[in-house]
Amino acid sequence: MDVLLLIPLGVGALSLLVVAIIYYSITKEDTGTPKMREIAGYIEEGANAFLKREFKTIAYFSVPIAVTLLVALWPRHEIAVGFMLGSLFSGIATYIGMKAAVKTNVRVTNAARSSVRRALTLAFGGGGITGLLIVSLNLIGVTMLYVIFGGGPHNPEVVSELVGFGFGASLTALFAQVGGGIFTKAADVGADLVGKVEIGIPEDDPRNPAVIADLVGDNVGDCAGRGADLFESGSDNLVCMMILGLTFLPVYGWKAVVFPLLIRSTGNLATIAGIAAIRFTGGMKPINRINFAYLTAGVLSLIVFYCVSVYFMRDIRLFYCLTLGLVTALVVAIVTQYYTSESWQPVKDIALASKSSPAVNIMIGLAYGLESAVPSMTIVALSIAAAYLIFGGDILGIFGVAAAAMGLTEMKGIIMASDTYGPIVDNAAGIAEMSHLEREVEEAMDKLDAVGNITKAITKGFAMAAGILTTVVILFAYVSEAARYAGIELNSINDIVVNVVNPLSIAGFLTGATIPFIFSAMIIRAVSKAAHEMVEEVRRQFREIPGILEGEAKPNYAQCVDISTKHALEKMILPTLVGLVTPAIVGFLGGPWILAAFMVAASIVGALLATFMFNAGGAWDNAKKLIESGFLGGKGTPEHAAAVIGDTVGDPLKDSAGPSLHILIKLVSIVSITLLPLFIQYALLMR
Repeated sequence: MDVLLLIPLGVGALSLLVVAIIYYSITKEDTGTPKMREIAGYIEEGANAFLKREFKTIAYFSVPIAVTLLVALWPRHEIAVGFMLGSLFSGIATYIGMKAAVKTNVRVTNAARSSVRRALTLAFGGGGITGLLIVSLNLIGVTMLYVIFGGGPHNPEVVSELVGFGFGASLTALFAQVGGGIFTKAADVGADLVGKVEIGIPEDDPRNPAVIADLVGDNVGDCAGRGADLFESGSDNLVCMMILGLTFLPVYGWKAVVFPLLIRSTGNLATIAGIAAIRFTGGMKPINRINFAYLTAGVLSLIVFYCVSVYFMRDIRLFYCLTLGLVTALVVAIVTQYYTSESWQPVKDIALASKSSPAVNIMIGLAYGLESAVPSMTIVALSIAAAYLIFGGDILGIFGVAAAAMGLTEMKGIIMASDTYGPIVDNAAGIAEMSHLEREVEEAMDKLDAVGNITKAITKGFAMAAGILTTVVILFAYVSEAARYAGIELNSINDIVVNVVNPLSIAGFLTGATIPFIFSAMIIRAVSKAAHEMVEEVRRQFREIPGILEGEAKPNYAQCVDISTKHALEKMILPTLVGLVTPAIVGFLGGPWILAAFMVAASIVGALLATFMFNAGGAWDNAKKLIESGFLGGKGTPEHAAAVIGDTVGDPLKDSAGPSLHILIKLVSIVSITLLPLFIQYALLMR
């Protein structure tokens, strides 16, 4: 084994050690009153039960797919091995991360009784466990497989066998995000429509039968689902850039293959530094403390980017591209905040539209959501073009674009830490309200929860940018592999040709463009059906269980959790099959180059649709929160009821279909490159 490979393995091991230390320190914190522990127990029990059943369902699919890969691609058994390991590591990262989140929430509530500063530090530490796990386990997994498969300076080509790891991570991620998204939004819609609008009780009122399912959903959707999403982005990006490095062996030598592993190691170290930085920011406002963590991680990343680019790769252009990717992440996050933050005009306009009717609220939200896709995707497009031109606009520019994608995704550890902070403080605020703690504690938690809404919006913008840039890298790797199988030497960008006016290519573009639409339709329909059943169940309990509204009888929380679980597990299968089956059909029927057209269209349309969905949904959500803060009369007004309806329409967009589209476009691409040898063999047989 080459000594350079010890660096990613060592850094990954260090990250896992830090995870163990943080987890141990959190479990030593006080869990508060018996009532707080009781409510936290309901949340933990529901989250664990759902995730175990979800992973069992994933296993039912993963094992047959692994066997199919083993048989169909034999003797390339490494792909099947990598598939199982990618699926396993993704599951481990999301399960332990969510486990840590549900352990942390009640301890954050208790810490807020004495110190808001302490509560934020604790919540961010709990989120940091997920952030560190997703960056360390994909680094360890990919490096370990590369070593086991015999990769090194004398056998760099074995990196092509690592695509299975990305495939396994993608499949698990899509199941986790789709299932978690359906679960959380069914509960959220049921709790809001009946509790807030019809009955007029607060969001986290213990009298609401759907409240525990809603709090469970924060964990299985925002924590486990989003964690699996970013784990998959990191895995796909890492593997495909290493594959792309094979094309540039004549330029950089084996360094082109090991370069991504060193950059990913940087992301691990930056995440550790960012989590540690939170402890030294006690005098700052909550959002400024988290921004300081971002800044710390970003500055450390830039320093190491420079050292690796200049002293290892001996090419300053790589540093420029890595920096460009990191800046792209920042700018996209700012655009996302503009369209979703209560401080800016779009959310205020949506709130003001509630004075007219729910219909006008929805129309304005749709308009801003559609508009938001333009600046976000333009920024990503400019980033791709700039990275390409930094290298002179020829074949080496592809490596520059891949480096920009690496630079962007190396912030994912600290971004995920702040994202998981969101559901932790959301749960903690719910526990405070349901436990009837002092008003000061609830107000403190509301402030921390408001910061969580910002970090969740940032993560969605970041995940979109990461998703589209990762998909571009996969596409480049796909073309590189297709050329290698066909015996084409890529010396110029002109060697890569897809005839866009060929009717078959146009058919590929059109077919790919439809996939995000049918996929989104399936998910939104699933949420609506589950929400309908949830609404009826909550109404039934208020109607048939005497004493609930008076606080004298306990609602049947478990029944609502079961409804969300049942629908999530049943309805997550068909959308996932769309991502698995359609590229295989197009690849066999149309061949590898028509499939490339399919991939491009699915990626572009999916990214645009996802951006529209989560920005529109986030804006509706924060317009409701703006009114609840006292704007236009506050809670209980017709304006508030209209805003709640707008928020309800946006719920499946921003937390179910939108985030799932990020994963769909990557799954379609990674399935395509995994099965590429079969498509080529089949095309040769059909000649």
